[in-house]
Amino acid sequence: MANSLESTDNLLLLTDSYKVTHHLQYPPNTTHVYSYFESRGGKFPSTIFFGLQYIIKRWLLGQVVTDEKIEEATAVYQMHFGKDVFNAKGWKYILEKHGGHLPIRIRAVPEGSLVPYKNVLFTVENTDPECFWLTNYLETLMVQAWYPMTVATNSYYQKEIIARYLNDTADDLMGLPFKLHDFGFRGASSVESAGIGGCSHLVNFAGTDTIAGIMTARKYYACEMAGVSIPAAEHSTITTWGQDGELDAFRNMLTQFPTGPIAVVSDSYNIWEACEKVWGEQLKDLIVERGENGGVLVVRPDSGDPPEVVVKVLNILGSSFGSSVNSKGFRMLPPCIRVIQGDGISYETLDEILCNMKKNKWSADNLVFGSGGALLQKVNRDTQKCAYKCSYAIVNGKGVNVFKQPITDLGKKSKKGRLMLEKDDGGYTTVEEGKGNPQKDVMVTVFENGKLLKDFTLADIRQRAEIPLVAESGVKLPLMY
Repeated sequence: MANSLESTDNLLLLTDSYKVTHHLQYPPNTTHVYSYFESRGGKFPSTIFFGLQYIIKRWLLGQVVTDEKIEEATAVYQMHFGKDVFNAKGWKYILEKHGGHLPIRIRAVPEGSLVPYKNVLFTVENTDPECFWLTNYLETLMVQAWYPMTVATNSYYQKEIIARYLNDTADDLMGLPFKLHDFGFRGASSVESAGIGGCSHLVNFAGTDTIAGIMTARKYYACEMAGVSIPAAEHSTITTWGQDGELDAFRNMLTQFPTGPIAVVSDSYNIWEACEKVWGEQLKDLIVERGENGGVLVVRPDSGDPPEVVVKVLNILGSSFGSSVNSKGFRMLPPCIRVIQGDGISYETLDEILCNMKKNKWSADNLVFGSGGALLQKVNRDTQKCAYKCSYAIVNGKGVNVFKQPITDLGKKSKKGRLMLEKDDGGYTTVEEGKGNPQKDVMVTVFENGKLLKDFTLADIRQRAEIPLVAESGVKLPLMY
């Protein structure tokens, strides 16, 4: 066995254990297996399809099978099962016949598409009859597309909520791309998941503190800089000054960063006193002076009940700095000061906070949100009920429509035959059993025999994924970098 290899870089080891034995379980003379991936339902009525390209580029491109990887997998599986069940012969065939390139074809909807659940999102099939077993050997890895698409979907529907309140209470939608900032790096399960999830959020927004996300966008989606951030304080940089030194800590932030926006956490001791006395009186002139040069102080409460705290902070700052009434009849703080709520933010809480602001006549444009665990981590494969199922095979030279229909759960009934995803004025329709119209099929071949055939950029994906309210308004948001 080659000791120099790391198993995490060996595609042959990136599968569930039982799949290692499946090459022995198909009917004799099987030559073709065709499977599909879909969202069978879930929390949101539609899904933003995103992230398959990351999986393809990370794991499937070029020569992914070598003698060393076959040797490593053979040894690992011999120890794991206690017997020889690994299809080393099949993998050696791929190495010798295809140069280690996977004889697989993947067709998928364009990334960034918003597709109602219960529709096919991508299909996988073998292109060499000797490799029928490979289609579903890859299921474990391919199904991990659930994560980026679910984060992108979660982010998309939060964008819809924020846009709706901006449309009701703000002069325009120009600030929308920066209204939900990604704070999720530390709460993610790994650096890799932070990169994937952080990049998925950037399909919809352009504010992030998850650097792993912008690096994933650079490497896999041709976006030089997908997100921006600003200097910001944390509790340690405030509380090390001591409770009596909070004024000095705040002043230091204003003077260290004399221009541009900064965010300062302000609830270390008494958020109400910080807003009224420190920001609103002792440092007011300095804040206003910074504002004359384009500086913006973003006050950050970080505890308490968000709907109540946000409105009270706005009321205190409004009393200290004054406010104006915009074209929709809602109050705006002066441009030199804003608020960010970064605690307890999720799809479920956004509406509560924004509704209370609207009720108290504050425009949504005064506020920016930051979200961490709820954005990148409080999702799972069942959030959108993602599944990968075989729907067609060729056995003894004859095509067979394959499906399951559990009597105990008809929601798990799978689709039959070769599939097409047709789109017309009525929306998307999955056509089964090979009966679709190829002219209407929106799926495109993205990968075949080791090569990437379609390379989506984040700029294209963002445009495709734009929410209807923005698309219909004709407003060009400052989202592309």
